Amino acid sequence: MNCVGNLFMVSIIKKTINNKIVYYLHHTLRIKSSFKSKEKYLGHNIPKNITDLKIDFFKDIYKDKFDIIEKLKSSKNLNYNKQPSSIKTKELINFSINFTYNTNRIEGSTLNLKDSYTLLEEGIVPEKKKLKDIKETEAHQKLFLKLFNTINSNNISITYKNILKWHNELFKDTKPDVAGKVRNYQVGISQSKYIPPYPTELEYELDNFFKWYNNQKSKYHPIILSALVHLKFIAIHPFGDGNGRLSRILMNVILFNNKYPLFIIDYNDRHTYYSSLEKSQVNKDDIPFLTWFLNKYIKFIK
Repeated sequence: MNCVGNLFMVSIIKKTINNKIVYYLHHTLRIKSSFKSKEKYLGHNIPKNITDLKIDFFKDIYKDKFDIIEKLKSSKNLNYNKQPSSIKTKELINFSINFTYNTNRIEGSTLNLKDSYTLLEEGIVPEKKKLKDIKETEAHQKLFLKLFNTINSNNISITYKNILKWHNELFKDTKPDVAGKVRNYQVGISQSKYIPPYPTELEYELDNFFKWYNNQKSKYHPIILSALVHLKFIAIHPFGDGNGRLSRILMNVILFNNKYPLFIIDYNDRHTYYSSLEKSQVNKDDIPFLTWFLNKYIKFIK
């Protein structure tokens, strides 16, 4: 038996049965202190749609987790619909502050959670904090509230034009030289083995991203689509800065459009977050990040 891949990835297994080569999808799950393997028969050849088959296999393996999400979604939406408008607005503002704090903190902001509340809820500028961090915190919350106004819950379109617009709104006051502009220079990712596409590849990569998204947005489960949009966009790394922040906004656009609870990636989870991203990017395998995302999302919305 030959295996292409590592533990916890969906690997392609090659077996010889009755002197004939056959292929299987293989995944190893950790269940408490033990491991359990799952397999799915592919046939004598690897199918052309192997990526979609891997995603379907992943969803089948973790069906119980998706069932949990559906129950939590129904419960939360039922509770939300009972709330008066003033309570909905208050909750949205509280969420926007927490989301803004965590997403900016992951990217190195010096503002802590208390600073963020003082600034965004009371309008008091915290002392001895970088002006850049203050302005980016204000800009991020402003964009969040503009997009995710749940009182007027229209679908938000993910388009090339909108992505440039949202990036510009995030950074026009602090990084006008990169705000809303696709890079024409090479960048690296700190402490990561992954190398983003070269600038000459970006037009092709972005075109493929939007084609993929428009083809898959009604096919994939919204949680899977949310995670994959995040993963694929941040892998392209189209901007000189702010790719992480925008990718986390995009993941919530998917959740919002499909009426799922929004998600905050906690600053304290940044190490496992970066690790799962890197594994998926370097190995060109969506499953490590999908697995991380699914588990953290359930933990968060519980």
